[in-house]
Amino acid sequence: MSQQQPENISRVSEITFSVGLNDSNIPVLLQWDADDHPVKGKKTCKSVLIALWDGDTKNTLRIDLWTKDMEVNEMNHFFFQTLITMSDTFERATGNAELSQKMRMFAQQFAQELKLKPPSGGK
Repeated sequence: MSQQQPENISRVSEITFSVGLNDSNIPVLLQWDADDHPVKGKKTCKSVLIALWDGDTKNTLRIDLWTKDMEVNEMNHFFFQTLITMSDTFERATGNAELSQKMRMFAQQFAQELKLKPPSGGK
């Protein structure tokens, strides 16, 4: 694994996750915190998807967790919103507006297939 240090790091910000497991090793509590978040302290969530690119092995590493009380409809919304966000991120990272739009169109088809309605209190 590469130990090369980037130049000109002016500060380090940390993001942490805590996973509470039951006796069957199933997540029952997910919490996160970030140094830069305006609300200090641990915040609870029901699901987390983390993708990491390992430049040395040219491989994606993933952590996919959700609590046992996350409802299927919540997971459907979570994936729809993640697909939209990934489309936006892909466009910013690559400048490929055409393919990003196709990704957004897929996300909209995904939502239509699932007959998603906006979650209460959400976007």
